[in-house]
Amino acid sequence: MTYRKLLSAANAYETNILIMGGDIIGKLLIPIISSPDGRRRVTLHGQLKWIEDENDLNATIENIELLGFYYISMTEEEFKAVQGDQQQIEALVSEKANVRLADWIRLADERLQDCGVKLYVTGGNDDPVETLEFLENHHTDHFLTCEEQTIQLDEIHTMVSLGISNLTPWDTPREYPEEVIAEKIEKLVEGIEDFKNVIFNFHIPPYNSGLDSCPELDTSKDPPEPILKGGQQVFKPVGSHSVLAAIEKYQPLLVLCGHIHEARGTAQIGRTLVVNPGSEYGEGVLKGAIVNLGDGEVMSWQMTSG
Repeated sequence: MTYRKLLSAANAYETNILIMGGDIIGKLLIPIISSPDGRRRVTLHGQLKWIEDENDLNATIENIELLGFYYISMTEEEFKAVQGDQQQIEALVSEKANVRLADWIRLADERLQDCGVKLYVTGGNDDPVETLEFLENHHTDHFLTCEEQTIQLDEIHTMVSLGISNLTPWDTPREYPEEVIAEKIEKLVEGIEDFKNVIFNFHIPPYNSGLDSCPELDTSKDPPEPILKGGQQVFKPVGSHSVLAAIEKYQPLLVLCGHIHEARGTAQIGRTLVVNPGSEYGEGVLKGAIVNLGDGEVMSWQMTSG
């Protein structure tokens, strides 16, 4: 639902360019299991639900997809066969992800053809390498991957994109130590002499910018649990020191980031405007930011939600 809203934003806000900065793969694969007696059940958010009829099934599927998850219909025997087989589960998730991504690419071409807008896409730390390879092999005139690339957006603006993150407690597919992030940034900006019209499109926000604040976790627990003091969650900055150092060193015109969904907002680091649009895709809400750029200046910006 939020992806369709993103494509509609091209006309609604009269944009020249759309940017989607990961994480793009669904987090879970939800089985809808058929019992031998013909009844169907699903477990969502830890709650067992028996599906009553086709209308209930369609509503359940819609709810699963609204959350950004995938679903698969299985018999009891098929479910038992894959249960505990992580390799087979990952293969099923990859298959479902590719089907959805192919649909997204088709929709982008249909919706953006008349207005001529291009959608630039990077992954996030949750997106496996296989997902990015699929996108790179299927990009079109209107759906373009820009992961770890430096591209010219128009006559004067250049965008540098990096969709990885620093280390997290969750052991996600594309998280790296700070020194690797620094090396990747330096490689991407190599050859850029003037940064006054450069955009950093980085998944991870800069450290201690106010755009990287999230609940502190007790990593001695499995899975990690939020730390509470006086009944209140404790928050801490988790952004990248390497990203902060690059912003301070090069002072690009604009930085677009994400990663910490609840840390929606903006920050100013020297001349550089840093924007984290936030995310509430699980509620069907598209969080975004409209940024109007001139030659060497951010002329205006506005956070959006809808």
